[in-house]
Amino acid sequence: MQFTTKIPIPKSNHPIDYDSKIISLGSCFAVNIAEKFNYFKFQNSVNPFGILFHPLAIHEVVRRAVEEDFFKESELFFHNERWHCFDVHSDLSQSNKEDLLLHLNQSLSALQSQIKTASHLLITYGTAWVYRDKTSHKIVANCHKVPQAQFEKQLLPAAQIEAAIADTVNLLLAVNPNLNIVLTVSPVRHLKDGFVQNQQSKANLIIGIHQTINGQPSTINYFPSYEIMMDELRDYRFYAADMIHPNQTAIDYIWERFVESNISVNSIQIMNEVDSIQKGLLHRPFHSDSKSHQKFLMQLNQRITQLQEKLPDITF
Repeated sequence: MQFTTKIPIPKSNHPIDYDSKIISLGSCFAVNIAEKFNYFKFQNSVNPFGILFHPLAIHEVVRRAVEEDFFKESELFFHNERWHCFDVHSDLSQSNKEDLLLHLNQSLSALQSQIKTASHLLITYGTAWVYRDKTSHKIVANCHKVPQAQFEKQLLPAAQIEAAIADTVNLLLAVNPNLNIVLTVSPVRHLKDGFVQNQQSKANLIIGIHQTINGQPSTINYFPSYEIMMDELRDYRFYAADMIHPNQTAIDYIWERFVESNISVNSIQIMNEVDSIQKGLLHRPFHSDSKSHQKFLMQLNQRITQLQEKLPDITF
């Protein structure tokens, strides 16, 4: 007897393995997946400009990195005793303007290098709702707690989303034709926008993504994070206390579905060994100086050494 409908997910023609170099960009769910990559010791970097929610914000940082369009002092502003930039998350904001500008441009150069050498790039889109600065008419990535009266809220139409995603993909492939791109929609519900408005937003994202993929090579794929949450995990027990974000059980399950479809079979055995070592490192003994614990540590170190001989990039 089955109590859920399982979404069929085709296996990737270009699965991730331990030689892969992965970039994750986008919403907070991109961070959740990146944390899984980090735990299992894949070569992974995530959101150098902080969490970015909508397609235009993600497109802008990719465009800047590819075209070497460095940030200028005129793009920074002072608010609540911090310097900010509307194109990046507030996590990057600093008290010193020069330090912020330097960090932004160093991150831009680093992202460009990562794009050129990456094997896989995952983009998680969170929302189609955006905020336009009424003064500059610029759509921002983050409002930085500037009064809402300064912005006009808009819903990006599917056609504009398609254009932004298509151009993002073209920019990436122009500098790295061998890049494998996985697009997904975040399972986090943006209920502050409204229940109906959240569904409008997700629908526009899904339409825009699939319209883009239809005209692209097989190296551009879609992973149904949102659909898994809405269909396979259709129960509030899979949500955190805010009833908006997936809880750890849901994140773990979506990650399992990702592994099934996007990680190479040979890498899964290594992942199991990494997982076992990670749990061993977290183990807290009753008596740390006991002979049995010292033996356990020696065997654990031997396993780490053997794994690092095969995969020198792995560190614990």
